[in-house]
Amino acid sequence: MSVYLVVRGEGGVPIYRQIRDVLVNKIQNLYKAGDPLPSESELAERFGVNRHTLRRAVDELVADGLVERYHGKGVFVLEPTINYAISSATRFTETLESKGHATASRVLRKQVIPARGGIASRLQISGGEEVIFIETLRDVEGKPFCVISHFLPLQICPEILEHYDGGSLHGFLKSFCGIELVRSESLISAILPEADDASLLNMPRHAPALRVKSINLDVESKKPIEYAVTRFRGDATQLSFQP
Repeated sequence: MSVYLVVRGEGGVPIYRQIRDVLVNKIQNLYKAGDPLPSESELAERFGVNRHTLRRAVDELVADGLVERYHGKGVFVLEPTINYAISSATRFTETLESKGHATASRVLRKQVIPARGGIASRLQISGGEEVIFIETLRDVEGKPFCVISHFLPLQICPEILEHYDGGSLHGFLKSFCGIELVRSESLISAILPEADDASLLNMPRHAPALRVKSINLDVESKKPIEYAVTRFRGDATQLSFQP
């Protein structure tokens, strides 16, 4: 059984923090989601500390969202949470790839539909006016991360129908149509996923999803160009806001 060394002495890093840091390293490099950690008594023996000190270190891991403690079963490693920053210039691909994440985008549906209700009002167009509806599935590190429903007025950039087949939609709009978007609003709520979303995101229907409704404006005209409804896996996503 491996033995881990901790440094004792006044003015140093608290022992429980040292234990926490060692365990973080082990979780990141040796464990995968669903793996159990050794029992608290076994870990206390390895570190040469009492159970109270060891439990405090594990409590830090729980607070950080790295592990979950299940009564009577033990402590298990959780799926890593991905921090997704929302700002006025947020682009899915660029935001995550800038942090070293591998991303992929797949178009699930692409069609022209009449705008109704909330779609028409958010895009500030007449009811019944034609809009492009695109649904995409975004993966991060080879795992489903979010499903996005995009709605755009048809006349803004009809080239989307023929030429857009994945990747950054905002990048496409800028390259093909000369339209640069800026986010004006994001409304976030926790919901239970629809059956289709749960299947696409590979998550149970009783687990929460995070839904973000966003309106994106043309930088020059300030007119709404895109209304997007994004559904994230709640257990794998942390949303942060940047001015």
